[in-house]
Amino acid sequence: MSERKPFLTAKAAVTGGPYSQAIIHNGLIYLSGAGAVDPSSNRLVLGTIEEETQMGLENMRIVLEEAGSSLQKVLKVTVYLLDMEEYDRFNAVYRSYFKIDPPARTCIQAAKLPFGTRVEMDCVAAL
Repeated sequence: MSERKPFLTAKAAVTGGPYSQAIIHNGLIYLSGAGAVDPSSNRLVLGTIEEETQMGLENMRIVLEEAGSSLQKVLKVTVYLLDMEEYDRFNAVYRSYFKIDPPARTCIQAAKLPFGTRVEMDCVAAL
């Protein structure tokens, strides 16, 4: 049985919450929610749905690449949107990151997201 291994990189946003940035287990990496935190300053950056989506996907990309994976190896994404009216605008940015054979995905409207953000995403990817 393979061991569960927490993964952390300082190159992506680090919130300091009581959870791992990612967990590696059995050839997969499970990322915690990625949102609108600037990885260079570790500061929250509230903006449009497009800006927050891009920031979250960049954080996701950085963690995956630092762990030896990539966006192309993502198997499943879960998206939490504050407002489903922004779904099409979210998708416009999301599509630019997953152009060919996008991963499986679930999108849920959340009543509220941490720190007033508009979107949060987590994922599972192959290593």
